[in-house]
Amino acid sequence: MKQTIERIEQLKKEKDVLVLAHFYVPDEVQAIADHLGDSYALSKIAADAEQSTILFCGVRFMGESAKILSPDKTVLLPDAEADCLMAHMITPEQVLEMKKQYPEAAVVCYINSTSETKAVCDVIVTSANAKKIVESLPNKEICFVPDCNLGRFLAKGMPDKVFHFHDGCCPIHARVRPQDILDAKAAHPEALVCIHPECTEDCVAVSDYAGSTSGIIKFATESDAKEFIIVTEPGVLCELKKRNPDKTFYPLEKLGICEDMKKITLEKVLYTLETFDNQVVMEEKLREDAKSALIRMRELAQ
Repeated sequence: MKQTIERIEQLKKEKDVLVLAHFYVPDEVQAIADHLGDSYALSKIAADAEQSTILFCGVRFMGESAKILSPDKTVLLPDAEADCLMAHMITPEQVLEMKKQYPEAAVVCYINSTSETKAVCDVIVTSANAKKIVESLPNKEICFVPDCNLGRFLAKGMPDKVFHFHDGCCPIHARVRPQDILDAKAAHPEALVCIHPECTEDCVAVSDYAGSTSGIIKFATESDAKEFIIVTEPGVLCELKKRNPDKTFYPLEKLGICEDMKKITLEKVLYTLETFDNQVVMEEKLREDAKSALIRMRELAQ
């Protein structure tokens, strides 16, 4: 592993590559990244990067978003097959049908979506900036796609807006049940429960804090509590432990892992740096069509 890491570091410098990694990829991949973050933070870094090439250690929609915002950069994925199940739970045709049904509504699309879907939506959001962006929209009606769980979490705090949902979800977060959390709290009575709002509404209701991965890290780091039950993909534990060596974190075993995120390995990172395989390629019309909703996200999230 040491030789692999040394070779990766050498190639990053030689080939002018910036390595970005999501909190859900394996720990050893997080360790070689130039920047770690959630979808929102990494999308900003990718767009503003000076390097000519971005190696995005995450799933396909993340690499596509980077390419949409940075067409002149080469964007690489360590594994072209690493994808997001939720991203394929809605189609552009379904979005257009919602627009016909609710003509006064703004179509707000979670970043966990395909470029084709982004191209027919009004604005993109992440779990970290969704509340700020939706509150800033003048529309009273909101079509929120594809994640109904995140949508309902937002709607609960915005009684002045009318939400219409699609039935997509993250199947990993959605498998958690309230009893799973209550059982974990019984086993660790001093621990606070931090949950991602991709989980169902009834699970959020029995938790102490709900937010994005970056939000969970911030909450746990700033909290006086010493124990936490973490109800999101366990890859985030790497950063939590790094920032908080004096605190204890318990993953919720019933949640499991994102198998697509775990496809990203050091060996695949090295291979991609050596070969420049798995480049994100996109038709210019699609890129331009999808760009406006991502640009609007950046503008409204400032």
